[in-house]
This record gives sequence, structure tokens and C-alpha cells, in this order.
Amino acid sequence: MYLTMNQAFRARFGKKGYKISLSAGMTCPNRDGTLGTRGCIFCSGAGEFAQKGNSVTAQIEEAAERIEKKNKDGLYIAYFQDFTNTYAPISRLRELFTEAVFHPRVAVLSVATRPDCLPEDVLDLLEELNRIKPVWVELGLQTIHQATADFLRRGYPLSVYDTAVEALHSRGIQVITHLILGLPGETEEMVYQTISHVGKRTDGVKLHLLHVVKGTDLEALYRKGLISTMSFPAYARLLGECINRLPPHVVIHRITGDGDKRTLLAPLWSGDKKHVLNALAQFFSKENVKQGKLYLDN
Repeated sequence: MYLTMNQAFRARFGKKGYKISLSAGMTCPNRDGTLGTRGCIFCSGAGEFAQKGNSVTAQIEEAAERIEKKNKDGLYIAYFQDFTNTYAPISRLRELFTEAVFHPRVAVLSVATRPDCLPEDVLDLLEELNRIKPVWVELGLQTIHQATADFLRRGYPLSVYDTAVEALHSRGIQVITHLILGLPGETEEMVYQTISHVGKRTDGVKLHLLHVVKGTDLEALYRKGLISTMSFPAYARLLGECINRLPPHVVIHRITGDGDKRTLLAPLWSGDKKHVLNALAQFFSKENVKQGKLYLDN
């Protein structure tokens, strides 16, 4: 039905690829006082599944040992996940990213960051590393709509994202865009507008479900009853329509969110990732394609 990351990875490398989440000890301009101190409204700090505290090599080795049975003889994607992973001096970034790129089991370097944190020297470094091994840059856009972005405290306009994508593509670097479905105040048509805009620009997408976790400003709004989260059927329908509207070459890296169960408040159904993925697969198996539009049954 759509091109998954696993399919695209096997086509490129001939093996399964497993993503290892790494921590570089970064912060974010939304947290260090540059743009704000409270972060995005939904953010608890991210990186719940990242290895922390050790060198990049040690983090990779520890994760590989833990998941080796799932990825026997496979390759790894070194994913710098938590906070903004280009928000540091270039010398530090070179040290971190180079160590990951030259690990023998790492096939791809993936860097999560903000589009307003990609100065020329960082772009040049990523281009240099991309000549050694593929580099993916993951940009947290969430929505194209400025009112929603202001509510989220994203901190930059859509034009910054567009410029960053152009700059990365001009250097041969693939872009993965993070989007959140079910944002407060957004209609389905607004979501489809975001999908249309991003689909014309990005190489891959991560489609996240809005979920509420403890320690975020979103938690306070949720507890006051000012926001709600999506039911599984509603999310599955919206997800299917979004995938249907993406160009077939866009790689789908994620179709749901899976926050830490210890801090997840809502929706609780999203906490069991395996069950959700199986349920989504069953849901999509009932699809009918009519006149180019995806219809899903309950």
C-alpha cells in the first residue's frame, strides 16, 4: 500500500536495518532561552528510547547487543534523536557524527533537528559525511499552519522549513519530515493541506499521533479538559487518507507514536505499539480503492 522504511532500506542495502537511538547531550533553542525555556508544548525532552551518558560507540554497541536477536547480521541506522542535534559547535558535531559514520555496522546517519538550526558550516559537514555514508536529516515541522505552530511554540515560520529542505537537497541529503496528526484546532482539510505541501518536498515522513505525556504543558491543558486526543478508528481513518495523498516515492518511516508507557496519559491505546501496528495492519487490510481515494472500514 505504501513504501515503508524497511522496504526502502532493504532495496538500498540488501539487508534489514534497525534504528538505534542515540543521545548527544544536546539542548534546544526552545529550552536554553534563545527562543524560550519551556520547549514545544508537547515535548517532554524526547529521546525516551535513546542511549544516554556514554560515547557514541558505546551507545551503539550497547544497543546492538540488546537487539541483536532482532537484527542478526543486519545493519544499523545511527539516529541522534533527543532535542536538537545540530545545536552545538561544529567541532563537537564533527566528533559525534564522524564516530557514528565510521562504525562498521552503521549504514546510515540520521540526525533529528530543527530547520532553523542548520547553518552553512553544519550543512557542509553533513554534505561531507553524506559522501561517506548516507545522511538523513529529520525535521520536526508538525504542521504548515502558523496558528497551530504558534500554539505548539514551534518557533519558526514555514518558510524556514522550505529553505532548509532546499538547502539539504542541494547537497544530496535526504529529508524526513515529522508531522503530528490530531493537533488541537486542526480540521481534516488542514491536515491534508500539510500533507500536500510536505509531499511535494520531502523524501520521507514520520506520521505521529498526538499523545499527551507527563511533564509537558500539553498535560495541563489535557487535565483541564481543553484538548482531547483521537480514538483509534478516527486516527486510522485520518492516517489512511494522509498516506493516500502522499506521492508513492515518499518513504513512510512511522505511522504512529509510541511514547514511554510510564509517562503516557492519553490516548492509552497508543501505549502498546505492537498491538497498534497489528491493528492498523488489520484495519488497512479492509481498504477499498475507489476513484483514487482510500476508504477504510471500522
